[in-house]
Amino acid sequence: MAKLNFGGVEENVVTREEFPLSKAQQVLKNETVAVIGYGVQGPGQALNQKDNGINVIVGQRKNSKTWDKAVRDGFVPGETLFEIEEALQKGTIICYLLSDAAQIALWPTVKKHLTKGKALYFSHGFGITFNEQTGIIPPKDIDVFLVAPKGSGTSLRRMFLQGRGLNSSYAIYQDATGKAFDRVVALGIAVGSGYLFETDFRKEVYSDLTGERGTLMGAIQGIFSAQYEVLRAKGHTPSEAFNETVEELTQSLMPLVAENGMDWMYANCSTTAQRGALDWWKRFRDATKPLFNELYESVATGKESQRSIDSNSQPDYREKLEVELKELRESELWQAGKTVRGLRPENQKATAKESNSSTKEVFRKQALKSESIG
Repeated sequence: MAKLNFGGVEENVVTREEFPLSKAQQVLKNETVAVIGYGVQGPGQALNQKDNGINVIVGQRKNSKTWDKAVRDGFVPGETLFEIEEALQKGTIICYLLSDAAQIALWPTVKKHLTKGKALYFSHGFGITFNEQTGIIPPKDIDVFLVAPKGSGTSLRRMFLQGRGLNSSYAIYQDATGKAFDRVVALGIAVGSGYLFETDFRKEVYSDLTGERGTLMGAIQGIFSAQYEVLRAKGHTPSEAFNETVEELTQSLMPLVAENGMDWMYANCSTTAQRGALDWWKRFRDATKPLFNELYESVATGKESQRSIDSNSQPDYREKLEVELKELRESELWQAGKTVRGLRPENQKATAKESNSSTKEVFRKQALKSESIG
């Protein structure tokens, strides 16, 4: 394991150089990895393992949309795709990738198939960390660990197909076999991680829930909305407000940050932009830091997990969720965004190509009709 310096702090990191795919394949050669759940993380992780030569099967409810998706993705019923209980029985490593609410509901079924020596794999520390709320308490004679890719399952798969890797955290909660480290790292490499950094279940879920509600999703949507609404109230058009709030950030500036960091992005912007950013960033930090502290405490005390469990387990959750998502989707901000995205040159080319193809098809049919008449 390598020790790398992160801003003056040394951390343990596992890279592909020290733990190549060939080593992961050797560690997992006698394992059957059962991916339970084929929704958000399931497809990306299962397909990447499959392409990396791991013996992976999928467990899903038959005659469901996700079962059909698994079939379309190349998993074969009766060979690599099974009903959940049969997959649980066959698997030596159970990748428990259902939603948090679904994990709670299915836990009694999963637990009875966790026989001595098996491993229980998560991609989120929620179920174990908040086990007083979830009831997920694994047997003592199995390995329990997690690999948490720092992105969606879609991103994990997309980057894998591009020959890249999405960084992931890993944690070991229980090492009953003495092989937990090799098993978890091998799985981390097999699912397509670029590198793996060490954490524990509690820290993973605390940081994850804070991030989702904060800069990754909740806070950034709030900031987008606030700036957009101010610009609109001051007389700016929707297109101008959206471009200055979202489009320039996502299409121009964030790629620069991803490439070399915020300091490098600052250095490659106009002097006017630099001056404004340097003058204002600490004010935004100071204004929002109390809110982030409040958010973290809400996560750490279990308030956020309980709210998630309570809301997600309601029978009409999907209907209520759709109402909230519709509010976002139909807001002027994101309707303006839809039009702006359609005007990107790469999307214009695709539209023009489709339009050209349709026109050619019309002429082809007309020509065939003329020939048949003649």
